[in-house]
Amino acid sequence: MKKIKYAKISLLFFCSLLFFGLSYFSVKAANLSVSPTAGTFTVGSTFDVSVYLDTQGESVNTVRLSMNFAPDKLQLSSPTAGKSIIGIWTSTPKFNNQTGTLTLEGGIPNGINVSQGLIATFTFRVKAVGSAIFKFSDDSRVLLNDGKGTDALSNTTNGIYKFILPPPLGPIVVSETHPEQSIWYPNSSVILNWEGDESISEYSYVLNKEPVDLPDDISDGNKRSVSYKNLSDGTYYFHIKSLKEGSWGGTTHFAVNVDTTPPASFPIDIIPSARTTRQQPIVQFSSSDSLSGLDHFEIKIIPLSVQKTSTSSGISQSLFIESESPYILPVLDYGSYDVIVRAYDKAGNHIDITKKLSIVHFAFEFLGTDGIRVGNVTVLPWIWFFVLMGILLILLIYFARRVVLWHHSVDYKKSQKELSPEVKNQLEELKQYRSKYGPKIMGIILVLGFLINLPSYVLAQQKIEITPPLISTFSRNISNEEIFYAGGKTGSSETQVILYLQNLQDGQTISETIYSDKDGEWFYRHNGFLSNGNYILWAQAKIGQELSPPSPQVEMFVQSTAFQFGNSRFSYDVMYFVVLIISIPIILGLFLYIIFHYYHGRKKHKLFLKELREAEESVRRGFAVLKRDIEVEFNMIKKNRLNKELSAEDKMIEEQLLKDLQNVEKYIGKEIWDIGEVE
Repeated sequence: MKKIKYAKISLLFFCSLLFFGLSYFSVKAANLSVSPTAGTFTVGSTFDVSVYLDTQGESVNTVRLSMNFAPDKLQLSSPTAGKSIIGIWTSTPKFNNQTGTLTLEGGIPNGINVSQGLIATFTFRVKAVGSAIFKFSDDSRVLLNDGKGTDALSNTTNGIYKFILPPPLGPIVVSETHPEQSIWYPNSSVILNWEGDESISEYSYVLNKEPVDLPDDISDGNKRSVSYKNLSDGTYYFHIKSLKEGSWGGTTHFAVNVDTTPPASFPIDIIPSARTTRQQPIVQFSSSDSLSGLDHFEIKIIPLSVQKTSTSSGISQSLFIESESPYILPVLDYGSYDVIVRAYDKAGNHIDITKKLSIVHFAFEFLGTDGIRVGNVTVLPWIWFFVLMGILLILLIYFARRVVLWHHSVDYKKSQKELSPEVKNQLEELKQYRSKYGPKIMGIILVLGFLINLPSYVLAQQKIEITPPLISTFSRNISNEEIFYAGGKTGSSETQVILYLQNLQDGQTISETIYSDKDGEWFYRHNGFLSNGNYILWAQAKIGQELSPPSPQVEMFVQSTAFQFGNSRFSYDVMYFVVLIISIPIILGLFLYIIFHYYHGRKKHKLFLKELREAEESVRRGFAVLKRDIEVEFNMIKKNRLNKELSAEDKMIEEQLLKDLQNVEKYIGKEIWDIGEVE
């Protein structure tokens, strides 16, 4: 019976799990899709995109659409059209042709279960050549008709569309500078050619930013080419028609895309930091391009230390390699490097961003040419570090001198058995009384010998025209312990490049000859160090015996970060480290020196307090003995008074004894002393 009971319970449990599991998987069931999902449309035309709902057998009662489109390619002209399964629009359709956003929300009373229910139809006008995506954003929702508002949206299908110009109805147009109408080019000068025959007498054409336009009926001549120079960035459209037998024919439209602007400047982040002990750091980077769009990144690692060669660390000096962020560098040797990240847009423009990387030993991780690094970003400059170190050393020396002088004074007073002023006064007064009443107790006072002065407490603080080479990469700001390099591009492949470098301080100029590769890329790395100062750099290309004009001059600065003694060179980092290593023992030594003298002085001071209390006690005992002697003499006078009348002299002695007895009692107080111990 128990087995049957357990079997029933297990079956019930399994069925419950199955039910809830099916319920769970059935929640995320609805699909949203657009139709058509793809297509090619001409610029200037309109086309409709419909949005459909498939509830996958579930009943839904609310649909919330949020969609995005390319505002530079499309313009929404009608947000809704035709029938819709939406019964009540809870929010009127909203769209923005500037940002390319579209939102709408509606309800369906009593719910609906459909496989292809039309939600809305949108009419777009094509604005420009290219491609665009019409897609659902993440905040789109389809809610079940379950009284809980459960989101059932599980899948969305977006649409991607291509836009072209209308077919040519006039002369066939080609361009040797911008041949593909959908591709961006970095050339701002455009040359356009078109076909024609003897029967065509005139042409009319115009270049503007309207995708579809008609030239006027005024002839622009019968030549079959035209050029436009120094166009600003953007998309242009060339419209042309021809005059044949007195009648103007159809128009041909041709698109020209110009993008001469490189991608946006961007930062390079090196993890864990640009000065690190890790020999395989990570490089992160990101950029954008507003016209043609970002295409790809390339990276180059250039060793700046003299011991690094083109094959060290598994890196190449002369080549950029395509990369993605984050990029893990190869294992690098200790030394300095320039990390150059080059960002390309789809027109071929590029921008180079350089970041200095230093792979250092552990001891030098927080020591740099600029100062001591505190945390990841804060740097304490060396000048302030040395100022603070100097102040600390001066304070330590000052307080060390104070403590030593105090310690020596304690030793001197101890050796001289010097009494404190208060005890000296009491002792002198005691001597005066003993000279009057007898020398019996004077010997016991002489035991007070080992007294010390209490110091102040001290705290330690402590003719063929040859285009000149382009110089695109060079070490703008290096130090006199880093290697100079430069690189760029020539107008033709495998061209001789003469690189000139002039020191502006002494006028000395050096020149080096290198050759560009098959792609026109050239790179030069100096074989030694440059002296500090300002330099100018330029280059010329040479083909045969002909030289190109000099390239534009660029300036660079070599800062001093190393001392040079003959053939030896010592970096500031090493010198600072040596100074730091020397300073630390000095500071620690001063601290220990102060602590040593303070400890022993403090110990002697405690002994002084103990001896002082003993001295005061001995003085008071002396006064107690003195009181006894005075009382003895006073009692003798009293006995004499019983036997005979006191003379005037005896009365004066009695009065003086009473007065001295009162003065002595103020040193003794109410304490009871063992006179026998004093004697």
